[in-house]
Amino acid sequence: MGGRALCWLLWLLQAGRAGGAELTFELPDSARQCFHQRLQRGLKFTLDFQVITGGHYDVDCYVEDPNGKTLYKEAKKQYDSFSHRAEAAGVYTFCFSNEFSTFSHKTVYFDFQVGDEPPILPDMSHRVTALTQMESACVTIHEALNTVIDSQTHYRLREAQDRIRAEELNNHVSYWSVGETILLLVVSVSQVMLLKSFFTETRATPGAVST
Repeated sequence: MGGRALCWLLWLLQAGRAGGAELTFELPDSARQCFHQRLQRGLKFTLDFQVITGGHYDVDCYVEDPNGKTLYKEAKKQYDSFSHRAEAAGVYTFCFSNEFSTFSHKTVYFDFQVGDEPPILPDMSHRVTALTQMESACVTIHEALNTVIDSQTHYRLREAQDRIRAEELNNHVSYWSVGETILLLVVSVSQVMLLKSFFTETRATPGAVST
């Protein structure tokens, strides 16, 4: 029993998610960034993206197949997900555009997954009998781990957004405080000089009359 449990655990750990890549990159204002991936016909791919910083947290995104056909196109999206099964073999292109913005610099995160997730148990797709209790537990744990990975990615991006917003707010508060301090000093010096001029004129007037 211990050997079977170890076997299922090894399969559970080795059964990875669909292949692909994650990337966070800088997208300057009035710029466009494209990525390319060669895919076989019938292969499934999924694109998830989210704008982390910059402007209104939005970008344009589109996906094209090897023939130049637009499979997906959205304007000014903060985040989205797109799945598709390749109908033709070749190089697929997905681009992010910030060309509509003339001054807002963006930071974009995307997760590009290729292929269907492999079965976590050997010959799972060809089984005609019900799963054992151990096998069912492995499947449940695997699905829970995938959910945890997705949640961690989501909260990591949210934490990055909140941290950057907090830093920007702190900078604004600091600049405002410095401005108020300078304004207070200018007003204080002006009041002192004004009061001093009043007393100077008062002392100078009697002397002028007696002379």
